[in-house]
Amino acid sequence: MIRASEPPVIDARHVRKSFGDLEVLKDISLAVRGGEVVSILGPSGSGKSTFLRCLNHLEIPDAGTILVNGSPMGYRQHVGRLYELPPREVARQRRSIGMVFQRFNLFPHRTALENVMEGPVQVLGRARREAREKAMAELDRVGLADKADAFPSQLSGGQQQRVAIARALAMNPSAILFDEPTSALDPELVDSVLAVMRQVADAGMTMVVVTHEIAFARDVCDRVVFMDQGIIVEEGAPEQVIEHPSHERTQRFLARIHTAPGGPAATDGPAATDGAQP
Repeated sequence: MIRASEPPVIDARHVRKSFGDLEVLKDISLAVRGGEVVSILGPSGSGKSTFLRCLNHLEIPDAGTILVNGSPMGYRQHVGRLYELPPREVARQRRSIGMVFQRFNLFPHRTALENVMEGPVQVLGRARREAREKAMAELDRVGLADKADAFPSQLSGGQQQRVAIARALAMNPSAILFDEPTSALDPELVDSVLAVMRQVADAGMTMVVVTHEIAFARDVCDRVVFMDQGIIVEEGAPEQVIEHPSHERTQRFLARIHTAPGGPAATDGPAATDGAQP
């Protein structure tokens, strides 16, 4: 349930980001409240993934402010001025926002259980027994308790992504960011990952999801944001943006998605990215 009366969990204000002469984000503002599930749609190169990475300071914005639970991400405020935090402090801040990447980013030499335990032990300082119990509970939540001792190479892409979701959940984050979490998967593996994401959303987790999975955005998300060329073109309820888009750019994008091979869930393929990284 969206906690409308509370301040936003994530509050991005006038965010700008360039790579060399290429301005990727042009004055982006977006607030996400507790329990809200927001999907970000848009063509490759529109700035979606770059914006997501700015939210947890994996990319440092050139301008603007990102507040997480009311505190500036990557900075501390003192006497009205912002001072950049050292990397260790940024990492401590970042633990409140989980992130699920396109390519899973699991440690190949650690089992599924060890991958999920890593953050609670190394970042949160949990005792190994406590972290193990939490990790097993999260693996069970994503349907992989029987794969606890398997290494990533022994898991399908969909199973690896579900381990990555369990890893994010094990940190008890305020929100989870999903960067095209199904784009690297074979089509037959997509549904199992989306089912877990639906379950996480239903449990009340605040989520920001960069995706081309139109059915997920329509059926699960509270709000849909359409980005193109570094700006938010339009945003609103899924039935508004997806079924009755008001902007010509949104209409063109959705028409292309619906007519692409594979229908509404079509993606730009395994290598889909913003096209914005140097």
